[in-house]
Amino acid sequence: MHVVPALLRPVGERVTRAELAQALNMALFVDVTQRVPMAAAYVADLQRDGRQLVFDHGALRTVAWPSGALPPGEAAITRVLRPLGFTMAAAYPLPRLKMTGRAWRHADFPEDIAQFFVSELHPERFSAGFQDAVTRVLASSRDPLTPVDLAALEQLARDGDLPTGAAAALLPKLVGCFDRQHGLFELDDYHALLSESAEMAWISTEGNAFNHATDRVADIEAVVAAQRALGRPVKDTIETSATGRVRQTAFKAARVMREFLDRGQRARLEVPGSFHEFIQRAPLDERGALDLAFDAGNATGIFKMTAGVGKVDEANQSDQAAAC
Repeated sequence: MHVVPALLRPVGERVTRAELAQALNMALFVDVTQRVPMAAAYVADLQRDGRQLVFDHGALRTVAWPSGALPPGEAAITRVLRPLGFTMAAAYPLPRLKMTGRAWRHADFPEDIAQFFVSELHPERFSAGFQDAVTRVLASSRDPLTPVDLAALEQLARDGDLPTGAAAALLPKLVGCFDRQHGLFELDDYHALLSESAEMAWISTEGNAFNHATDRVADIEAVVAAQRALGRPVKDTIETSATGRVRQTAFKAARVMREFLDRGQRARLEVPGSFHEFIQRAPLDERGALDLAFDAGNATGIFKMTAGVGKVDEANQSDQAAAC
């Protein structure tokens, strides 16, 4: 992964907010690579060929709804992003999905530290039955941050850096914020969510994990052609922004097995997981500054990568019932 030289200084007594932000982004990129076989294969190709990737942004989903011990909606994530130096750059209404996306960009290194695209789903725009299912699913949510962690974030927000030991202790706790925080829930609730929102169904199984991580490439068409030649499942089309400056596509989402409760028994279902995305950004002007914006139409198209109906692992379900 390309890292700007300013963030590669020798270890000292203190860690800046930008260095901690870069460390968090790299850890989250590794997490996606471990969960998405196509991402792992693509990164392995780069490593073998001695090429670097540019981490452009990571995307995650939240729910603007009471969520147990977890702050609702994007507040669970922005309380981490702000002290790290990220600021909200723009909001992107996603009315077809009944969501709102927001881009969070780093104030110190806007082109060099990956952005966060944080989306919020709005359950109040869905049926009462859907809202009840959301409430049940999220009710068991825990807060991964302790008062000590929150105090460290407050110190980081105030000073712009932390002692190296404190930063090293905080980093894994920050990584833990990008995960599923609620426990097992009923399979019927999953189907109720899926019937109205593939995005909420995805959140119910994957939580606040990165939905995708994105490689910024120079020639997206060449990348797509190369990946298709290798037989890898790339999205059929390339999404292009209204300005024409931002073009995106992705591998199709990984399929993962998740566990549910089903009338007192445990059942497993194959559901959509995360994926790896590619983006090409053109300069805004002759000075060469990149267009770091997103596009609501692009985002809506990319969100479809995780749409899909799950399939019950009936053999496993029978084994679980026998074991119980």
